Amino acid sequence: MDKMKPIYLDNAATSHPKPDSVYVAVAEALRSGGSPGRGHYQQAMSAERLVFETRELLAEFFNAGSSDRFVFTANATTAINQALFGLLKPGDRVVTTMVEHNAVSRPLRALQDRGVVVVKVAADPQSGSVSESALQQACLSEPTRLLVVNHCSNVIGSIQPITNLGRWCHDHGILFMLDGAQSAGYLPIDFQALHIDLFAAPGHKGLLGPQGTGFLYVQEDIELTPLIYGGTGANSHSDLQPPFLPERFESGTQNLPGIAGLLAGLRFLVETGVDTIRAREVALSDRIIKGFASLERVKLYGPDDAMFRGGAISFNIADRDPAEVGFALDQQQISVRVGLHCAPDAHRSIETYPTGTVRVSPGYFTTDAEVESFLQVIQGLCN
Repeated sequence: MDKMKPIYLDNAATSHPKPDSVYVAVAEALRSGGSPGRGHYQQAMSAERLVFETRELLAEFFNAGSSDRFVFTANATTAINQALFGLLKPGDRVVTTMVEHNAVSRPLRALQDRGVVVVKVAADPQSGSVSESALQQACLSEPTRLLVVNHCSNVIGSIQPITNLGRWCHDHGILFMLDGAQSAGYLPIDFQALHIDLFAAPGHKGLLGPQGTGFLYVQEDIELTPLIYGGTGANSHSDLQPPFLPERFESGTQNLPGIAGLLAGLRFLVETGVDTIRAREVALSDRIIKGFASLERVKLYGPDDAMFRGGAISFNIADRDPAEVGFALDQQQISVRVGLHCAPDAHRSIETYPTGTVRVSPGYFTTDAEVESFLQVIQGLCN
């Protein structure tokens, strides 16, 4: 029997495929030569312009104001670490949730060991969401430096109610940080309207760029201590790290091919429209959720309305280990992720720890036929 055509349903890990323009941009950057900020010859200046254009488009895309507040990183995890370790000091208090990714939980644990007070607010076990009032109450119980929230769960896709949190934090002298790993490019995000102080995101998921890219946004007047020191191409006469952004947090040679691919991904998003991409992914998620509803042995975690969730859909099949289900899907050339998804607290919240769940996450380029093939295999596994 011929194998099925590979079906990729792990876009919550990294989006695939990319727009063709992304592959072209990466290849062209690799062939062009030159390093941004490392010379005044034509190739270096062209590289510098490309990096600048990407920052400018990011600022426009997220309605963030000045583009120099965007710091390029290797991924969202690096950006989160720069924000948390660069901001928090012993004695500071930070409030977060029980549905965070380890990219937030592990740095906070390390900071807790150094004297930072960390408070985790529980999530609803059915929806995976954390109430706005519970977060506010936790922040007000003692003086709080920072509220950090996962915008959209990488386990069950629940979208946290953040619309008013940023303004509320500002009114109470608390900084507001958003982890946008599962929302950037998937959901409309307006930094100024949401009053976001710090925002971290990868370039390789919803923004459709290549792996090895990410960024940290730092609002004006926020002072962070750099994690990494070194050459920046600016202030080369001094052994002190530059005081200005973005150079203060961008030591070492930039990932020019990655940033070129990210720029191409951003342009695709702008041309296509985030609302169009969101509508497509909601339709795909809705079909999967409705398909699960007809299978008695399938348990869905998180909201059953696709409008209230991102692209990550977690489920289990009764009496079958998630790893077994994932292996069976892989045998049919269907790529999903199983286990704890680097978010053990989230699985504790929905009572799937320690075995975890099977996670399926379609993307903009997923076809209806691929979703139907996936559901057919799941039906077979249930039978």
